[in-house]
Amino acid sequence: MNIKNFDYLGQEIDVSEQFYTLGNVHFNVQKMTDFDLETLTGTIQFNRYERKGRQSFNLYTAPFEEAISWTFPPAYSDTPSYPIRLSFVASNVVRIYTSYSNKPLDDNDSIMLEKVGSYEGVVKEKTEGGARLTTPDLTVDINFEPFQITIKDKTGKVLTKTLNMEDGMSLLNSNPLPFSYVHSAENMSKYSAASFMISPGEHFYGCGESFTKLDKTGQKIVLWTKDAHSSESQDMYKPVPFYMSSRGYGIFAHTSTPVTLDFGHDYAEAQTIFIGEADVDLFVIAGSPKEILSGYTDITGKSDLPPLWSFGLWMSRITYDSEEQARQVAEDLKKHEIPCDVIHLDTGWFEHDWRCDYKFSTSRFDDPEKMIEDLRKDGYHISLWQLPYFTPNNALYPEIIEKGYAVLNADGELPTDDAILDFSNPEAEKWYQEKIKDLLDIGIEAIKVDFGEGAPVTGAFHSGRSGMAEHNLYPLRYNKAAADITKEVTGESIIWARSAWAGSQRYPLHWGGDAENSNMGMLASLRGGLSIGMSGFTYWSHDAGGFVRKSPEELYKRWMFMGIFTSHLRCHGQPPKEPWNYSDEFLDLFRKQVNFRYKLMPYIYAQSIKSSAAGIPVLRSMFVEFPEDRNCLTLEDQYMFGDDILVAPLFEDNQTERDVYLPSGRWIDLQDPKNSYEGGQWINIKAGELMGIALVREGAVIPMVDPALTTSKIDWSSLKYHWFTTDESKCMGTGLDFNNKKVFDLKAEFLETVELVKH
Repeated sequence: MNIKNFDYLGQEIDVSEQFYTLGNVHFNVQKMTDFDLETLTGTIQFNRYERKGRQSFNLYTAPFEEAISWTFPPAYSDTPSYPIRLSFVASNVVRIYTSYSNKPLDDNDSIMLEKVGSYEGVVKEKTEGGARLTTPDLTVDINFEPFQITIKDKTGKVLTKTLNMEDGMSLLNSNPLPFSYVHSAENMSKYSAASFMISPGEHFYGCGESFTKLDKTGQKIVLWTKDAHSSESQDMYKPVPFYMSSRGYGIFAHTSTPVTLDFGHDYAEAQTIFIGEADVDLFVIAGSPKEILSGYTDITGKSDLPPLWSFGLWMSRITYDSEEQARQVAEDLKKHEIPCDVIHLDTGWFEHDWRCDYKFSTSRFDDPEKMIEDLRKDGYHISLWQLPYFTPNNALYPEIIEKGYAVLNADGELPTDDAILDFSNPEAEKWYQEKIKDLLDIGIEAIKVDFGEGAPVTGAFHSGRSGMAEHNLYPLRYNKAAADITKEVTGESIIWARSAWAGSQRYPLHWGGDAENSNMGMLASLRGGLSIGMSGFTYWSHDAGGFVRKSPEELYKRWMFMGIFTSHLRCHGQPPKEPWNYSDEFLDLFRKQVNFRYKLMPYIYAQSIKSSAAGIPVLRSMFVEFPEDRNCLTLEDQYMFGDDILVAPLFEDNQTERDVYLPSGRWIDLQDPKNSYEGGQWINIKAGELMGIALVREGAVIPMVDPALTTSKIDWSSLKYHWFTTDESKCMGTGLDFNNKKVFDLKAEFLETVELVKH
């Protein structure tokens, strides 16, 4: 029996179950009774249904039947009506907002939203039986009875449409669910279902850092922040209620309550967004994948650009727990000539491991401030682990309780033994930031924002909202608190976070959690990275070699290659993680791999500047970069690193070659430019000496520098521009033709990047 069948603490809430529970009352949309073209507001009416048991030979089902209420007093309508409002955030973004809460519609603002614009150039007209709203990028048709909203792109192609009771074609089947809500017999809460059409051949992506198949078609995904303890399950540290379709649109469900997304899982023709509240606030964004992501991040915020040093190697393990160990790893990095910029101290820098009190152990750290200063002189930045949960034996526990900074339940008691910091309380946030500031003031430059997935659903938060609304929002509040104080003190926008929700992309950066040390753990980690990239996050990392146990050397080699071509690179997990604790062969390879990353630093930083500005990921699925190539729709084991580098890691033991799909054009081997391949086909390619395959689009210019032991020691005068071309007269990819306009323009662009780095 699956443990999820038990009502254990912290387990996810699947809202869709409410729509299949006998005894709950369903209200399914019927018609729009009025609509004001000037304000784009109207009223939609629902009819009352119940699921009625039906026996058919040896089959028992529970299809819908329209039902009259049996209530006392008889004052509740069987055909309730609710307001609905449409608005245009941009010419390619329509917002659909309704609420079944019996309250007037408000602005529905939240911490998830950064800026909601307003597009005024909408052409509004009446049609037979409805209305039409047109912009240069969208046409929105509203049919009054039966109620339906159809969304078309600028060419007139139907992107999707809402579903109603007349869309079901299967005899006595209760699917597809229409646009509807349910009244729970368990607690009288209302839960919403926004259902849209799926077209043949349509594919879906996103939903946050999802470790399941990259293409979500046919899946049912529960968005509930949870300590996954894995990269190989359906659980997610970073769920995001946003997804995009291969048909040319994306949908953001503006809510922090539990969400379940059904992509044709229960009924092939229906995508349904199940929402754990009475409000339905949807942003539908049309365009190419990059345009959709840009539109989404215009609304919820784009990633700040992290500092240059953060793109270097982060060396860590569980855990460096003394000043001696921290200084020794720095010495060993220099001794073995391993480039590195960050030394991370995990759970052992307190007097008692894991007992976070924001103070260095006095028995194991003689002079933390002097240690930080000395390491900084060598170019090393220090990152510290912490978490927002305080056990009863923590010295800070009584203070947190006394000052009312912990999450309580409705009885005014702690929901668990731990004191969980309530970031919805401004005073608690200020207290937390003062603790972090004390560390930043002595030279710490990054805080690992670990955990954050455990906000109790039974909590009554300072915000006045329940755990149903605050559980998923907790990571965003937590990310923001740490990032804001870090930027205030250091001037840099940088954290290292595990949990997230919509809007968390504003606070880079995030990593993939506790991945298994296995081939599937590596592949599932990549899926998570590509998925969160298609959910608005520009920066993402992973623990190279896996986290749970000592990394097998053979796996570690291949995983490090993937790390070279990720926005950020960290070695972390069960010791040993340091390359000198493995074979000499491994040490030599590790050095070459990290040197190559530092050599690419101008390209990585330039791509990061562009990606942050556009709201797109540095690590991109093939679909994001090549949406018109049908071969890229389901690819999940190769990807684009920025605009020009195609990366194909090795996912099998002792693998030395693999099949790679190359989009049209010519592709040149980054490790050996003498090798090139014609695109538009699958090709079996041998891996280079760095233990993977990396190819460059022909005509691309890749800036490189001489590698250095830290980014602060890079000699920027060594910057060279490598033009990857198969024209032998133009140097076979190792030099430049300065008469080439593309090369000239790119040189100017990268020189601007260098100036940003220097300043």
